[in-house]
Amino acid sequence: MAESPVQIAIVCLGIFATMALSNAIVPVLPAFAGTSAWQGAVYAAYFFGAFVSTLPGGLLTDRYGTLPVMRTGLVLTLLSGAFLFLASSPVLVVVCRAGEGIGTGLFVASALAYVNSRPDHVRMSGYYMAMLNLGLVLGLLLSGWLAVYFSSPVVGIGFFTVCTAVALLGTAAAGRSGDVPRKERDAASVFSFIRGNLWLWYSAVVLVGITGVASSLYPDYSKISPDLVGFWIAAMSVATIVTVLVASRIRRFSGRIILGSSLLMAGAVLFIPVSPVAFVILGALAGVVMIAQMAFLAQVPGRQGLLMGLFSTASYLGMAILPFLAGIIADSAGFLMAFAFAAILGLTVAVATIGVMSSSSPSSE
Repeated sequence: MAESPVQIAIVCLGIFATMALSNAIVPVLPAFAGTSAWQGAVYAAYFFGAFVSTLPGGLLTDRYGTLPVMRTGLVLTLLSGAFLFLASSPVLVVVCRAGEGIGTGLFVASALAYVNSRPDHVRMSGYYMAMLNLGLVLGLLLSGWLAVYFSSPVVGIGFFTVCTAVALLGTAAAGRSGDVPRKERDAASVFSFIRGNLWLWYSAVVLVGITGVASSLYPDYSKISPDLVGFWIAAMSVATIVTVLVASRIRRFSGRIILGSSLLMAGAVLFIPVSPVAFVILGALAGVVMIAQMAFLAQVPGRQGLLMGLFSTASYLGMAILPFLAGIIADSAGFLMAFAFAAILGLTVAVATIGVMSSSSPSSE
């Protein structure tokens, strides 16, 4: 497949802008929703929207190609960001956040399908994941700084909405020249692959969800200042950026990478109550895991939209459910039990992986 610098730029800028916009509201949540319940609703609405749209986004990508679906996702994200910039009631903010999540879900599923359909998919997945995490970091840090500097909570949202508009304009410049040829593959064989690798979807739910558990529990557990909490959570994303770029240079992956990473993540989440340095370890391991999972899925030459839609859905499901369950456990049995819950789930991934992935060695070729 011919190189398409324009579409590569769209994918990288698009994932950066959508992720940054998703985090831009976090430092200023109290300005948009006065009660804890409404703040929780505003935060969760985005993940719900992304959860319900990633699988349909993958199926639409298989049918219509990557560019039309990415363009649709960016349009929805742009409109949601613009309305969020103007929103004045918590109800409207929740609706805008859900719309933003739907747009992001469509974009993510299609962009991942594009990345994983390329011959250099491992290297490209490193760039993609690096830009994703860079967006999360800058969305958190820059929007907070802009809110203080301009004495307005919406400046960061406006800035990253403009970044989304730039990515959308890029889709017009690309036309269809860089689109991925839609390879057909027997549907039965694809669904057989899905059923035969349930451990992989489970690992995506759990190992991504563990990072959400750590991020959601630590502020209340540690009682440290919000700026330090933001620093350590941002450090987790920075560590992910580093490891995805390094891991994307590995030419072959073994199931033992996910096995070993799940064991280490189980240990790292137990170390969170001792030292926030464990955030860096978690972020580094998450980067390795995501590159390995995508490399494994790239073995299937067709229906990458479906597979990437499922992969994204599993990841969002983990971020939506595991922090919620851990919060319930923390309220009823204490924070240490909640962290232990996440560690046990990490161990179950290792158990599920043993004897299943060890014979598989996806290649970057």
